[in-house]
Amino acid sequence: MATVSLTSVLNIDYRPLQALLEAGSWLEADRLSLQLLCRAAGEGATRRGWLYFSEVSRIPVEDLRTIDHLWRAASEDRFGYSVQRQLWLGVNRNWERLWPIIGWKQGHHWTRYPDEFTWDLSAPKGHLPLSNQLRGVRVLEELLTHKAWEDSSG
Repeated sequence: MATVSLTSVLNIDYRPLQALLEAGSWLEADRLSLQLLCRAAGEGATRRGWLYFSEVSRIPVEDLRTIDHLWRAASEDRFGYSVQRQLWLGVNRNWERLWPIIGWKQGHHWTRYPDEFTWDLSAPKGHLPLSNQLRGVRVLEELLTHKAWEDSSG
């Protein structure tokens, strides 16, 4: 796995996420990623265990990039928010076109969490992380349009 700088302006320890990803423990890494996003977004999100779309902008650029870089490094650039963003932009921000590409929906059937998701590298590109984003597109849209991706290769 490529070396990733574990940068955090909030002093969040990303080593547990790195260890889960390096071990290929994708489901556990996904759950921890949600916890880390909540922590980076603030006390309210941490207490609830999920994000409001309006809290995503509070996540520091450096922290979101660190989480993304860890996912990308462990998955050979198959998984990560920036990967999902590239795919989403590639379908002109059309959610209905994105879902089947990343394996979250087939026809009229939504992929059910956690059992119907693929928790290994055979998953479609962009399949992970979920980070509980199946609640609707607003949080995911905020993540994919976050300022972390401005002036970035991600």
